[in-house]
Parts: sequence; structure tokens; C-alpha cells
Amino acid sequence: MRFLSIFFAFIFSWVVSDAQLKTFIGNPAEMARRFAESEMTRFPEAWQLDHGSRLFFGYAQGVGCCAMLEMWKATGESKYYDYVHQWADSLIDAEGNIWKYDMASYNLDFINSGKTLFDMYRQTHDKKYRTAMQTLRRQLQNQPRTCDGGFWHKLVYQHQMWLDGLYMASPFLARYGAEFKDTTATGEAVRQVQLCHLHTYDEKTGLYFHAWDESHRQRWADENGHSPNFWGRSMGWWFMAMVDILDWIPEETEGRADIVTYIQGLAEVLPRYQRDGLWYQVLDCPERDGNFPEASVTTQFMYAYAKAVKKGYIDKKYLEVARSAYVGLQRTLLVELPETTAQGEPVLSLTRCCAVGGLGGHPYRDGSFDYYIHERMRDNDAKATGPFIMGCLWLAED
Repeated sequence: MRFLSIFFAFIFSWVVSDAQLKTFIGNPAEMARRFAESEMTRFPEAWQLDHGSRLFFGYAQGVGCCAMLEMWKATGESKYYDYVHQWADSLIDAEGNIWKYDMASYNLDFINSGKTLFDMYRQTHDKKYRTAMQTLRRQLQNQPRTCDGGFWHKLVYQHQMWLDGLYMASPFLARYGAEFKDTTATGEAVRQVQLCHLHTYDEKTGLYFHAWDESHRQRWADENGHSPNFWGRSMGWWFMAMVDILDWIPEETEGRADIVTYIQGLAEVLPRYQRDGLWYQVLDCPERDGNFPEASVTTQFMYAYAKAVKKGYIDKKYLEVARSAYVGLQRTLLVELPETTAQGEPVLSLTRCCAVGGLGGHPYRDGSFDYYIHERMRDNDAKATGPFIMGCLWLAED
């Protein structure tokens, strides 16, 4: 009720002709439920999340499945757990082998879906899930590294640390350390955050570059090895990674206080670039021609702010930043579709999600402003919808 009263004024100022939803949903817990049901209607099986076309241990499916597990924990409704368990069970065989997983690629993206396996193992006690997690842990033990120990994002992206990779790997490592009493994993998780901060932080703006190339050989790298722009979603991954990792890092762990400091610094800076509750594809220049508000960066920041406040890492005043994002998303990027869920409610759709973003590769991605604003957009990308559901749940916490 307290949250509803805070938004009462917004309801009166709601301009129906401009609104994407017919009715403003003031209760974030209700929004989380409505959107989770919409995702399960849109994608009846979890491998279809993020518009998947085949069974795959993909990082985006992992984001969406983590959100469904949070729905299960928040509501106690087993359908959310069953949705994820069916996916995990079909991916992990009886010996613990992961379908289509290739350790030799040393791709940090593969690690993210491993976060769902902790709950699978706890619920089923099936050793195949622990075996799969041990495989992912072994990958990280052998992951190629920069000279000072930072994980390469992938084997094909040599000498490069990306903000994205911190979200994929460090929270998994931290939880692995906590669940299986692996103090080396705990320390490694913290160390990777410290190294990424060291190499991607921009003192002038307080923001973080998408990536750093230790070799300085990439065409996108400047004289310091930095990529040339501040891509919104890469900082969304980074912000979420830091907030999530602290769930599993004991208070006395060396370096934990550094992560809290990084969170506080980023929380202070980001509102400068927020417009009508939203953040933009290229974060630091929302007024530049061609730039646009983008769903994934906005939902990721909404989640990170709400959780960081509720966990006590940042001041309570920052909850208004998350609430502003919640309102802005409804005003601008959320729509109702003609289809209905099993509950007979209109399916909700989250628009203007960046489908993919990266650096290098073939064709070559140069990290320029022009590159980012012309990347493909689509609706209901799991990199946006998963954080949206989880962010709504944190906003609903008293």
C-alpha cells in the first residue's frame, strides 16, 4: 500500500492518449506476475526465451530463467520452478554433460545459465546438476587471462575484458564458493570485479567503458585500450553483477568493501543521464541525434537500484530512481497485445530492446556511436524482460 500511495499522483497525471498501457499498474508485484505470465504465454518452453529457436544453454535464457526462479521464491507457485526445471533437465544429461556446451571456446557467456543449477541441485539432489556446475567451475579455473589475471571475455576475444563478462561469471563464482565452501572461487569472484573496475572505469565521468583491450591492437581500442563509448546495457550488466555478487560474499572478505564503493559511485552518477525515467542506448549523450531510450539498460538499472537500496548498499533516496524507471517504462516502452494469458489478461510486451551488442568480430563492430544506435532492436528480449521481472519484485519488497 505504501508503494501504491507514492504513485497515486502519477495516476492522475497519466495521459491516456500517450500511454502504452490502458491502465497503469501501480503494484510492482502485480506487474512482475503479469509480465512473467506474459513471457510464459509468449514462450511456452524456457528454451524459447529471447526468441530461441533451439535448445541451448544460452546466457539470455539463463537471465529469463533466473527471473522465473525469483518468481517461484516470491510467490511459492511451483509453475515457475517447473518452467525452469524442464529446461535444465533437458539440457543436462544423466552424467552431467551440458548440451552443446564447448569448454574449449572459453566463452564466459556459457557460465551465466549455471546460476539456475544451484536451485535445481537443492531441490532435486540430482548429482548431475552439481557435475555440470563443476564443469563450469573448471572452465573458469582455466579461463585465458590478461597479464594481471582478468578473464578474457572469450578465447576469440583475446586480451579483452568486457563488462558483460562480469555478470556472466562473477556471481556464479561467488555462489559456487558459498554453496560448496570453495574460498578460492569466492576470492576470484571479487578479484575479477576489482580488475574490471581498474581497467574500464572512467574517472572523468564516473562511468565504465564497455571493454578494455590489454594488447591495444583492436581497431576499437584507444591509447588506453578502452572502447570508444559508454554502451548502456554493458553498464547494466556491470551494475547487476556487483549487486548480485554481494549476496554470496561474506562481510569479512577482502575486497568486498571495494565493490560496495563501486556500487555507490555508479548509483550517484547514473541519474544525470536518466530522462523521463529511462536511460539511452549510448548512455552519456541522451540528447544526441539518433540516440534513443532502450529497455534493457533501463530495466537492468531499475533492478540494480531497487536491490541495492533494499540490501542497504546505497541510500534510500535512490529508490526514487528505480521508481521513476518503473513509471517511465510503462509510459513509453510497455504495450498490451491482443493475445491473452491463461488468466485471461492481455499479454504485456516490452519494446525497444537491443537484440545484441558487441565489439570486433565479423562483420567488425567498432564500438562507435553510429554502430550502437544502428544495432537491431526487437521486443521482449530476455536481457530486458528478465531484469524487469526481478526489478519489479525488488520494488515490491517492504
